Amino acid sequence: MRILVTGGAGFIGSAFIRWVLANTRASVVNLDKLTYAADLESLARFAEDPRYAFERVDICDEAELRRVFAAHRPAAVVHLAAETHVDRSIDGPMAFVQTNVVGTVTLLRVALDHWRGLEGAEKDGFRFHHVSTDEVFGTLDDEGRFSETTPYAPNSPYSASKAASDHFVRAWHETYGLPTVASNCSNNYGPWQFPEKLIPLMTLKALQGQRLPVYGSGLNVRDWLYVDDHASALWTILTKGRLGESYNVGGDSERRNIDVVNAICDLVDEMAGPLPGGPRRTLVTHVTDRPGHDHRYAIDATKLQTELGWRPSETFETGIRRTVAWYLDNRAWWERLSANGYSGQRFGVAAAPAAEPTHG
Repeated sequence: MRILVTGGAGFIGSAFIRWVLANTRASVVNLDKLTYAADLESLARFAEDPRYAFERVDICDEAELRRVFAAHRPAAVVHLAAETHVDRSIDGPMAFVQTNVVGTVTLLRVALDHWRGLEGAEKDGFRFHHVSTDEVFGTLDDEGRFSETTPYAPNSPYSASKAASDHFVRAWHETYGLPTVASNCSNNYGPWQFPEKLIPLMTLKALQGQRLPVYGSGLNVRDWLYVDDHASALWTILTKGRLGESYNVGGDSERRNIDVVNAICDLVDEMAGPLPGGPRRTLVTHVTDRPGHDHRYAIDATKLQTELGWRPSETFETGIRRTVAWYLDNRAWWERLSANGYSGQRFGVAAAPAAEPTHG
């Protein structure tokens, strides 16, 4: 089985590729444009593996997509390529429309033609797995969880662009018969995540003894999913999911942002030693909230668990410990990112000082 993974040099895409190559006999074609958040270093150990190939291609480039499909003849597509950072979408929404909407439609058109050209078992076995986010459902109060039937109500340019892509995937299945499955996941965390997101950014700031800006009250709630658990869920959905269906993927680990940051502070104190000025929790500073900041996300993954038998293997406590330890052990990687121009600056608030970071 040869899988074409779009966005395979990104955080979740690279985790999925590592999981597939380590746990199955499938081969992988990594298709990635290599934007700022992509990093082939996360896949360096597979560079010479005969089951792995890399294609530097933009999913909006139809001609190049057709070349890749013709050259590699994938048996499945796992579509992860996307612009994903909410704050960046506030400042520059058109990049999100271009990649997440136009790119997805371009990929669907090429995949449909590829599928139509297959015959017999190859055609019957082809799958297009579209990977999306729980943010398309909007926000929750203090009760309830998102299910697969929750109405869409996106509140940011990012989530609106992902919602649009979800609808196009459904349309290609219903109108043209393309064999699709889809999934919507909660907040991912783990190794190799670009440090504009909450957990890696707070880890690195805490390690360096810098202030830890927390949006608003810090009471916004997210359901946290360890990225390797997400990778195993993606494989389960790809290989066992019912065509035309969507599946929610969550870690069953709801936490308030302030509690996540405090947990990181405590782990860095433990692993790196305390600061001369006292516990790192004293570095927490509340800053101006993000525009349209959703209050709470929570995933009901019952369908995935009961129909396909998937369960997360990491609790938040075990996953966050592994994650913080990885960032402390891989200083050269994130220092390189800082040297290349990302220093934790904030996006999405017009007059925010440059020193304030972003987190999603």
